[in-house]
Amino acid sequence: MKTKLYALLLVVCFCACKNSPKEQSYVPRALEGNEDFNHYPKSPDDVFKVVLAAPGEQTGPEVKESFQVKYKDTLIRIQPDEKDKAFLKDRFSLAEVVNTQKTCVLVQLEGSLKTEAPFFLLSTNNGKVEVVSLYRASNGANDQDFTNGMIRVGKSGYLINNDVFVTTVNARVYQIPRQQEAERIQGKFLMHSKDKTTLVFLTQGSFYQVHYPTGSVYSAALPKKAPRDIANIYKWIQNNYTWKKNGKGIEFLQYVDDNAIVDISEFKR
Repeated sequence: MKTKLYALLLVVCFCACKNSPKEQSYVPRALEGNEDFNHYPKSPDDVFKVVLAAPGEQTGPEVKESFQVKYKDTLIRIQPDEKDKAFLKDRFSLAEVVNTQKTCVLVQLEGSLKTEAPFFLLSTNNGKVEVVSLYRASNGANDQDFTNGMIRVGKSGYLINNDVFVTTVNARVYQIPRQQEAERIQGKFLMHSKDKTTLVFLTQGSFYQVHYPTGSVYSAALPKKAPRDIANIYKWIQNNYTWKKNGKGIEFLQYVDDNAIVDISEFKR
């Protein structure tokens, strides 16, 4: 009788272990400058899958959907603090595949640890999964005003906290050059160029412009007569500025004289 009971217990334990979901935790590494995460899978199942997470304990209209990411049949968990093994996260308020091969996913942790919950890239290459942090240290006086999370820049990609640009389709990541190395850009993202490669920020007294593929920057002084609010300055730019290419073929926004005719169609997004 005891033998049968033990055998039954072993079967139950085996089935429970077999049916329990697989999980794997990863400590993020820092982003190493500009990086390419457009890796190709070796097999059809060598990709990430984004799934809707089961509802948590909280309920009500204020509760938003959250997502989880799986690699093959394994749930991905992130350990944000290398020293705190008990602090693990596998729910994300944002989870978007950023390349056609589905080997790279942009995620944002569910909830807020500081001003904005941190962002990470999940990447797989040759069967190896890694997590990359998109955080860059900053001590800007007005960082809280310019830590805006993720901004979609047309169909080109995602701007993360004025600091990192992630392209869609091919999963390339660019660090945005700062005006001051110790602080993120103290300004609001305003627009991008016709060729989608120059980002324009409205800062105190200037248009700070970054050509993210090359890291080239150009700062155009903001005339005193220009509006200072986002709502009105965009139309003012259409009437007073144009996109001009420099000697390297890079487009930057430049002021034109009062007698010039500006083609506002070049500002259509």
